[in-house]
Amino acid sequence: MTILEGWDSHAWIEGAWIHRAPRRPEVGPRLLAEATLLPWLAPQLPLPVPVPELTDDGVRHLMLPGAPFTDGGTAIGRELGAFLKALHAVDTAEAVAHGALDAATATADKSVVLAEFRDQIVPLLPEEVRTTATELLGRVAQVRTSLIHCDLGPDHVLMTDDRITGIIDWTDALIGDPALDLCWPLDGAPAAVRAGLIEVYQPTPDQVERAHDWASLSPWYGVHRGLLLDLPDDVDTGLREILARL
Repeated sequence: MTILEGWDSHAWIEGAWIHRAPRRPEVGPRLLAEATLLPWLAPQLPLPVPVPELTDDGVRHLMLPGAPFTDGGTAIGRELGAFLKALHAVDTAEAVAHGALDAATATADKSVVLAEFRDQIVPLLPEEVRTTATELLGRVAQVRTSLIHCDLGPDHVLMTDDRITGIIDWTDALIGDPALDLCWPLDGAPAAVRAGLIEVYQPTPDQVERAHDWASLSPWYGVHRGLLLDLPDDVDTGLREILARL
């Protein structure tokens, strides 16, 4: 048995199966919701996703082939564009009925986090950028129109032989801003991937701007976690990254 540990879940591999169990009580309902959401969602998407089933302590699903994304070209961007276009077009009411976090609950949860960012992190920034930082916090999380993955990055895009073979880790799926899923492809992926995604997805200028805002918010989570766990080096590194992106 191979042990894998994540921030949200205990995970281990037995044969062809990956097992996951919640590390914290609040993760349990979201983990179990995957067992209803993903079997409904999978046939509507052009790329493979895990299809979990319930176990005594969480969920399990067959392993998808591939390794996390490290590089790719325009074709990969087109695949991601088609995938996100399909994901963001699914029926949101049906998604909620099958386990996705609804917009009102997601908004309330995000409001708590943003308030903590404002109260705990903004005072640590130089005075001359605090207004800009506060304005950023006010712009994000105002749009909730689509089912989104909510944590789409290179670690969750599996590749084999220059093709995407799976999109994994759906614990955070909710009704939210599609620009959040565009954040890494538009602001972190190689230029060719970005070009391919734009060709197929055709994001609006407003979505591109919001994706940039979400990218600017990314290091705030590292600072928040560093403050919570008393990791001063993580806080210092994250503050430098926040300043670089403001």
